[in-house]
Amino acid sequence: MAMTATRRAPRTLEGRRRRSGAINAHAPAHRGDARLAWILITPALVGFLVFAAYPTVRGIYLSFTDFRVLTPPTWTGLDNVVRLFGDSVFWSSLAVTVYFVVLSVVIGMAISLMTAVVLHRLTSSTIVRGIIILPFLISGVVAATTWSWMLDAQLGIVNQLIEAITGEPILFLGSRAWAIPSIALISVWKSMGYNAIIIFAGLQTIPPSIYEAGRIDGASEIQMFRRLTLPLLRPILAMVLILTVIGSFQVFDIVAVTTKGGPANASNVLQMYIYEKAFGQFDFGYGATMSLALFAMLIVITFMQMRLMRASESDTN
Repeated sequence: MAMTATRRAPRTLEGRRRRSGAINAHAPAHRGDARLAWILITPALVGFLVFAAYPTVRGIYLSFTDFRVLTPPTWTGLDNVVRLFGDSVFWSSLAVTVYFVVLSVVIGMAISLMTAVVLHRLTSSTIVRGIIILPFLISGVVAATTWSWMLDAQLGIVNQLIEAITGEPILFLGSRAWAIPSIALISVWKSMGYNAIIIFAGLQTIPPSIYEAGRIDGASEIQMFRRLTLPLLRPILAMVLILTVIGSFQVFDIVAVTTKGGPANASNVLQMYIYEKAFGQFDFGYGATMSLALFAMLIVITFMQMRLMRASESDTN
């Protein structure tokens, strides 16, 4: 018995040494992985700090100053905020922007949802999906330039067709009544494919057994779409809605190319007014204040949308 215990003791000790050696061998590997991870994320982290974090903090500071580029910023406190509340052009630009956002969101969401449903029911071709998302890949400047030519009152192909039917062209980009709706349709045309592909991906996550159960219960296609598809797509639709609202509030390139804010400020959206103040009149302090106000409004709108649509909840659970 004593000899057996003596023999087991070295084996036990040797086993412990092997296990401790294995643990020590694995420890440097984990430290090496952490070092490699920091090396890989450093470029993105530096880019975020330089091109996002610092400009944001700098912009917040400049919003409380009088800064006109050629002179150092002078601290003015809340003077720019008081000026903002009394600026009639700011509020009219905000109203124009809200009008544009409503048109873009309502029309864009409806067309994107219908397109996604048609893709899901009729075809699974990647070629068709690629064609649909193609306008999203086009630069906003290129899309705006192309549509401004097509909507031209004299030479545009769209107006030539309208004139052939009605006898009179429509000033799509040159009248107060048509300027914002025309810009909204251009924006919808450009972003519709991307939103439709996102909704289409959400449709593919819905189990087919749910629709089979609905058919067994005698539900029609419209009833299943209203009572099954829409509730199950709520997280996806909420995400698309939030992205569409934020993107619509930030519209600039299409307006700058097509109407430049005209006619008579009819399409002078908020981003256009901020650009004019900051880079046209070099009033960067007030421009930063308006940008900060737009940022605060987007945060509030996004939070309200997420709460009202319960974006974090899913009916598939």
